[in-house]
Amino acid sequence: MAENRFKAKRNDKPSSGGGIFGLISKLKIFGNLETGLPVKYLPKVAFVVALGIVYVWNSHYAEKANRNMERLETEVEDLRADVTTLEADYMFSSKQSEVAKNVEKLGLEESKQPPYKIVIDESEY
Repeated sequence: MAENRFKAKRNDKPSSGGGIFGLISKLKIFGNLETGLPVKYLPKVAFVVALGIVYVWNSHYAEKANRNMERLETEVEDLRADVTTLEADYMFSSKQSEVAKNVEKLGLEESKQPPYKIVIDESEY
């Protein structure tokens, strides 16, 4: 059997390679923030947070408005189809032959003679 040995240590260097965190560690942007956030940066940070909140609210509002507009467009299409159907039914029922059929049930009949004009002199009335 082989003799037990300690594992050879590798020289692990912290990767300062690609990526956003590698760039931040190279530039030491947050080097002076180890003790905390200085008070002088508070208004700027609050402004950036407020901008982020407004941005999120605006995107939610835009999505809601877009969904509402799509819903209304489909409703308008349905109503337009209904109006076309109702107009066609009305035009069919207002034809002379259909009116004659419906009036026949009431006991009225269509006149076979053309109408004549009644003329009255102005002196008579």
